[in-house]
Amino acid sequence: MLRSHGNAVALAALAVVLVQMPTQAAAQAAPAPQDAATPDAAANTAAPASDIVVTGTRIAVPGLTASSPVASTSEQQIRLQSALTIEDFSTKLPQLSGGVRQGSQGSDAFGAQVLELRNFGQSRSLVLIDGTRAAPFSFRNSVDVNSIPASLIKRTDVLTGGAAAVYGADAVAGVVNFILNDEFEGVRGSAVGRLSTNGGAQYGASIMVGAGLGSRGHVVIAADYTQRDLIVAGQRDWAATPNQTIPSIGGVFTDVASGRRFGFTDAGDFTTNPTATSNLSARYPLVSPLKRINVAALYKYELAPAVELYGRAMYTNTRTSETGTPGATPASVNRTVSISATNPFLTDAIRSQLTFVNGAAQVNVARSLAELGLVTFNTERDIYQFQGGLRGPLTDAIRWNVYAQYGRSTEGTVVTGDGLVANAAGANNFASVVNTVDIFGPNRPGIVAALGSPINGFNRKRDQFVAAATVNGSLEELFSLPAGPIGFAAGVEYRRETANVTQDTALLTGNTYRQGVQAAYTGQFDVKELYGELLVPLLHDLPLIRKLSAGGAYRLSDYNLFGTHGTWKVEGNWEVDRNLRLRGTYQRVLRTPNFGEFAGGVSSLPFSSLVTVDRLKPRYGGDPCVLGTGNQAQCQRLGAPAVGSANSTAPAYLTGNYFYGGNPDLKPETGFTTTAGAVFTPTFLPGLNVTVDWYQLDLKGAVGVIQPVAAITSCYITNPSADNPLCGLVTRNADGTFKDAFVNNQNLGRLLQRGLDITASYTVRGDWVPGKGVRLGYAGNVVTSYTIQANPTVSAVQCKGTFGATCSSDGTTLVQPAYRHTAGAGLLLDKGVIQFDWIRIGKVRSSAAGSSETLPAQNLFDLSASYDFVPGITMTAGVYNIADKQPPRVTTGGVFNTFPDTYDILGRTIGLSLTARM
Repeated sequence: MLRSHGNAVALAALAVVLVQMPTQAAAQAAPAPQDAATPDAAANTAAPASDIVVTGTRIAVPGLTASSPVASTSEQQIRLQSALTIEDFSTKLPQLSGGVRQGSQGSDAFGAQVLELRNFGQSRSLVLIDGTRAAPFSFRNSVDVNSIPASLIKRTDVLTGGAAAVYGADAVAGVVNFILNDEFEGVRGSAVGRLSTNGGAQYGASIMVGAGLGSRGHVVIAADYTQRDLIVAGQRDWAATPNQTIPSIGGVFTDVASGRRFGFTDAGDFTTNPTATSNLSARYPLVSPLKRINVAALYKYELAPAVELYGRAMYTNTRTSETGTPGATPASVNRTVSISATNPFLTDAIRSQLTFVNGAAQVNVARSLAELGLVTFNTERDIYQFQGGLRGPLTDAIRWNVYAQYGRSTEGTVVTGDGLVANAAGANNFASVVNTVDIFGPNRPGIVAALGSPINGFNRKRDQFVAAATVNGSLEELFSLPAGPIGFAAGVEYRRETANVTQDTALLTGNTYRQGVQAAYTGQFDVKELYGELLVPLLHDLPLIRKLSAGGAYRLSDYNLFGTHGTWKVEGNWEVDRNLRLRGTYQRVLRTPNFGEFAGGVSSLPFSSLVTVDRLKPRYGGDPCVLGTGNQAQCQRLGAPAVGSANSTAPAYLTGNYFYGGNPDLKPETGFTTTAGAVFTPTFLPGLNVTVDWYQLDLKGAVGVIQPVAAITSCYITNPSADNPLCGLVTRNADGTFKDAFVNNQNLGRLLQRGLDITASYTVRGDWVPGKGVRLGYAGNVVTSYTIQANPTVSAVQCKGTFGATCSSDGTTLVQPAYRHTAGAGLLLDKGVIQFDWIRIGKVRSSAAGSSETLPAQNLFDLSASYDFVPGITMTAGVYNIADKQPPRVTTGGVFNTFPDTYDILGRTIGLSLTARM
């Protein structure tokens, strides 16, 4: 692993190179997302037939037009965002909903960025690098896209509509394919900084070297360093949470014999009228600090006239600190202990409140152990992937390709801010030290040494091995149809994945203040696959049929754990004339359960965490029977308290545990995706390109959990029947308060989404236009319907244009806008471009039963420019979120009053980059 010393040396060397390097990269106008019909349309560069990369198909023939809708982000667009990480530009793509981001506090991603398409869950979006699988991390099918060097990306393709028959399982909502620049020549260095005017910064540098290996090969080596500063909630006014309290940091003490109460204020003053709570939320992290190093090499070399060796090697080291699943809330105690009359820390004021019997007083102590600090997960993750392959022409029209790749992710997490409840002999640690350590008042230094204990939180290892062989091309050397030769691709693939998660004994036994009971597990699966594609040209050069083709694909997958399954697609492409092309696909898709879903053991957190941990609050909304919103007959039937008789959102109301974990009996998710669209390229308006694509994603047997809020709502509000099976997922105590919640994974219900993707681009040129022209672009997504049926026994919920946990398919992204877009205008200059962008996220309403809360539409505006000052030197500058728009405030269910998975939480940000090339 790379450590701090190594990082410093690497940065120093990079700085020297940057200072001495005379370089440049010409920035062009940022094109709008396009129909990636051909490699030229997608990348704006010519490429030999052997290097064609069209996302969504493995068929490589000249002039291929894509039947699936693909939106592309070019290298120039990425640079105009002063992008240091994938998140810096991916969050502005309307097809990408939320996923895990830098503000996803309480996540188990530990500093990773995870993409999510269509609000369908992070495990249902497949991430590729040059058309092959990226290495996953953790226990999901997710990829930390921060492991891909932003400086090496030539373009990013987002295919929505499913692609399981072409790429295999997990491509349910679609594919994000990162195309890397394996043809780069020369030396290029960049230094980039992004500074928020409200506090917080991100900065880094990169260097890339590319050279030919004689006339037979090429190699590209890139290295990136990125650092992101910590931002705490107190640095953003909108993040203030005065009601997010914890037990008093000074302590509340109750003499059991007399009932007298005393305590200490947050400032340390003694009082006989103590306040039971304190608020440290301003110290809680809003954006996690990050240090990341990426190193990558791409290579290809002609071993013989028909054999080329190629591949890549990638390594990423990431270090971050974040709150982890329990949240940042400090550890606390609420325990009756024996205070000795000889305790050296008793003042006269304290002694006067205690009743000593036989030299000891029984005292209930309720206080936060804030001296230990906030609960923080300090994680270091290493991800590497090696790929090697051979490829070449079999004939002039057919190519072959054989490759193998291996990827591994390892991460270790040390938890600080927590401690052990009991020692090795089973004695309570706090009770053991109350007479030797000062516990009276805040900021007692002895508590750290006595009770603090770094915990080896999570050690996670994920391995992936893939081997594949393909042939593709056309049958033109055997025969051709009147409309042209048949294109094809066929291949075999083997994939094996393993995962291993271990924890500290204290986590396995629940012997910590904040972590609950965690479960270690290990798992593995493998799959053998056969697949094939055909593209058949049917008609051409007829009235109303300039070109008409049909195609299909089939993949047969044999899993050792999940059985044998077939996925397929059919597609059509009809070019009416030079003005209009129609396209469509219909596919069967599949996703196998991830390791956490099928191999994870049963873990638990205190049920009360759902009201004390901000991230978990969307999973519980109170007891409808107490709030008065529930069906009274059902409430009486199940022994609930009367209306208004208790505070059902108090931690004491949730007495038991929140149990969650895997299920070895899970089956794969299956479904169908449909797309139908049109591409308009009117000859009367050269340069205009408009695409409109309708899509439908229909997934059945979706793996998921029924959160307490959904189970309680169903049981007591929407389906208050005596035999409702969801009632048993949240149990009650004899006094009617809630006891336990059970949320293990199951094949539950159905996700069904319909919508439209619309893109347009147009370049205006002429003597009356300033500069060299104006480039206009638009990319929008309209969701016409999105229903989630959590369980076959309950009705589907319409989630279009909503926010909240009720309408989250996997508990990650909590906002489902019905409309979002990115629109822009670029002024083309002789040596650069000035770009203005408008990002809009539509209005949403609460998905909680009975709520009328809405969040207004959000509009952000960016202004950026790139200019070649001298040959070889380019400067890019931008102001993002010009108006310093704050995220919308939500009353319940958000994190720091908003949803960082969707909305910008940095505020106005200034970006600056300097690129040099020679």
